[in-house]
Amino acid sequence: MSQPEPLLRKIPRVELPPDMQAVWDNAAQVTGDATFIEVSGNDPDSFRWYLKSFYEERFYGSRLPRRILELARLRLANLHGCAFCNKGDRAQALAAGLTEAELDALPDYETGPFSEPERAILALADAMALTNANGRLTPPLYARLHPHFSDGELYELGMIMAILCGMAKFLFVFDLVEKEPSCPFG
Repeated sequence: MSQPEPLLRKIPRVELPPDMQAVWDNAAQVTGDATFIEVSGNDPDSFRWYLKSFYEERFYGSRLPRRILELARLRLANLHGCAFCNKGDRAQALAAGLTEAELDALPDYETGPFSEPERAILALADAMALTNANGRLTPPLYARLHPHFSDGELYELGMIMAILCGMAKFLFVFDLVEKEPSCPFG
């Protein structure tokens, strides 16, 4: 795996604000790497915005079932090849009630142990992924999603996945995370 080597200064854990030290501890324990948190120490307010406004309020505060959100997030991390995200997102998916067998079936989700709404969301994640430059919410994909999700829910999920994809791009461009050998973003 490719270890992160950011150009931005890494703030040592002891110099991080106390709230970020706790996040550092969790990242180091779950993923084995806290580079993202260390570099975020250069701008704690932006990092806190990301955690509070995106994760606490939008992601975990979503009207969508957490299982759906965790499947979409982990599918994106798998496609993008972010080792940091895969480790953390896998732990969160398991905490949300998904099983190891389900997570292992993500690469071939169409034949895996998923419901049709879950397969449809995973197909939407495939369309949203950075690795799919031509991804679109096509009429057939919309027809597959619409019996299970309202337009408002789809819009919300699209926004959540867009932020996750944008963060992936940021993490890769700034070299803030460990990458899987399969990561298409060298």
